[in-house]
Amino acid sequence: MRVRRFGALIGAGMALSLALSACGSDTEKTKAKTVVQKAKEDQKLTIGIKFDQPALGLKKPDGTYDGFDVDVAKYVAKQLGVPEGGITFKETTSANRESFLGGGQVDLVIATYSITEARKQQVTFGGPYYVAHQDTMVQADNNDIKKATDLKGKKLCKAAGSNSFRRITEGPPDGKLNIKGVTLVDASSYSECASKLKSGALDAVSTDDLILAGFANQQKGSFKVINDPFTDEKYGIGIKKGDTETCEAVNKAVAQMYSDGTAKASLEKHFAGTGLKLVTTAPQPEGCA
Repeated sequence: MRVRRFGALIGAGMALSLALSACGSDTEKTKAKTVVQKAKEDQKLTIGIKFDQPALGLKKPDGTYDGFDVDVAKYVAKQLGVPEGGITFKETTSANRESFLGGGQVDLVIATYSITEARKQQVTFGGPYYVAHQDTMVQADNNDIKKATDLKGKKLCKAAGSNSFRRITEGPPDGKLNIKGVTLVDASSYSECASKLKSGALDAVSTDDLILAGFANQQKGSFKVINDPFTDEKYGIGIKKGDTETCEAVNKAVAQMYSDGTAKASLEKHFAGTGLKLVTTAPQPEGCA
């Protein structure tokens, strides 16, 4: 009897172990699902964009979304099999892009997200879908700052989560100009930078020219961009680290967006008349390794 009971207990234990292993396998499969697979199966995606950047990612008073990044998001999602109605846009700031991707709050991030070596350690990037250039915006009547090197001794905005200020104040590898004597003024976002610039709380905002052009165009007569670009900012589509299948699919979508003229039409729609020299040919992809 004892032998039979012991054998029964062993059998029950093995069955439970196998059941738990099966559950674990299912969980692992769910966790391992790529964005491409999710898009195909669910026809839904959550995409992180900025909500406060005119001409790029802007949530309008009526609850709709507008801008070049929004257009890119809709196009890429459609190429992955997700209709516009299947997209949920989630506000994503410069400070939380990596954590949102890593934690699964968003499937993709399309939010003026410059590809850098440091960020590649945490995120897989599709694209770039555009190459912007860092420039500087000042008040419209400011004649003291005509080139980036004139920022010495000036008050410059430091937006949370952005590396743009480093391009001014530090040297390579993260920086560029290595200008000393710049006073950094903290802000939560570039929309707050623009507000502080308008009020006179700082002298300049330096970041990607597309971002600056959007704010200058939105508030005509308040700001001007000095047209002294000094970096290449490769806008990537952020994907959870290691999801190369989605990266490759995204790169195909970006190439198609340029070849069929969609990218050109969107860029001209949002930035015509801003004085920017727009590039309407597809950027060289970074690769998905």
